Amino acid sequence: MKTVQISLNSIDKVKSFVNEITKFDNDFDLVSGRYVIDAKSIMGIFSLDLSKPIELNIHAEDNVTDTILTALDPYIIK
Repeated sequence: MKTVQISLNSIDKVKSFVNEITKFDNDFDLVSGRYVIDAKSIMGIFSLDLSKPIELNIHAEDNVTDTILTALDPYIIK
């Protein structure tokens, strides 16, 4: 499992993030405080406080993780 911090501070960013992440068959969790939601659930994402960075847990093999991180690069906080 790989964990990165992401920012989804606009409606357009949330929509494009969900479109990008649903291309992968892996499981993704978003963690904000004590809440953990499925990162592929657009309704779940809107239930979070999007003004703060959100933790994204990627449940994937190491060889796939690099491809996922490249696709999600616009959302990752560096």
